Amino acid sequence: MHSLSTTFVLGYHGCDKTVGERLLKNEAFKKSENDYDWLGSGIYFWESNPDRALSWAHELGSRHKGKKPFEPFVVGAVIDLGFCLDLMTANGIIAVKEAYAGLIETAKSSKVPLPVNEGGEDLLLRRLDRAVIQYLHEFRKQEKKVPFDTVRAAFTEAKRLYENSGFREKTHIQVCVTNPDKIKGVFRVPDNHFSSSLR
Repeated sequence: MHSLSTTFVLGYHGCDKTVGERLLKNEAFKKSENDYDWLGSGIYFWESNPDRALSWAHELGSRHKGKKPFEPFVVGAVIDLGFCLDLMTANGIIAVKEAYAGLIETAKSSKVPLPVNEGGEDLLLRRLDRAVIQYLHEFRKQEKKVPFDTVRAAFTEAKRLYENSGFREKTHIQVCVTNPDKIKGVFRVPDNHFSSSLR
């Protein structure tokens, strides 16, 4: 939890082209509220990674069942991390561990089972992680503490690059913006910012 990181980062948001064009005309981003969102409710970006955002947009398109065609698209954004819950720092990790302990106590006293992370080795459906982050947000609100503007974390995902590798094909940094005022501007991503294999 800090403002010690480089304040501004470039984030990339994968979506349908019709949505992207509206965002480029300053329409507001919609928060993601899925019960499996890794970093809780908010607006999700791939930090410094337009290729990963485009890959995600293609994945969204493959699931699309609407009447209108889905055209994968990426919108770039300048994000001020502000007061950031950064899970790549000791303070951020401690805060989340403490939130987990608080969530366990709340679940015990209310006799409600904790949600579970699922989805294979990568744990793509992170209902427990979401619950912990949301608990931390709510705890800070009740304690009248400064709310987080953003949540940021690194995720290792997909196949190992080679046998016994610690590197994974889809490792990335994700930023979840909880305070939309921290999105300082959006931009059209030039074609040459994408790998040729994805265009």
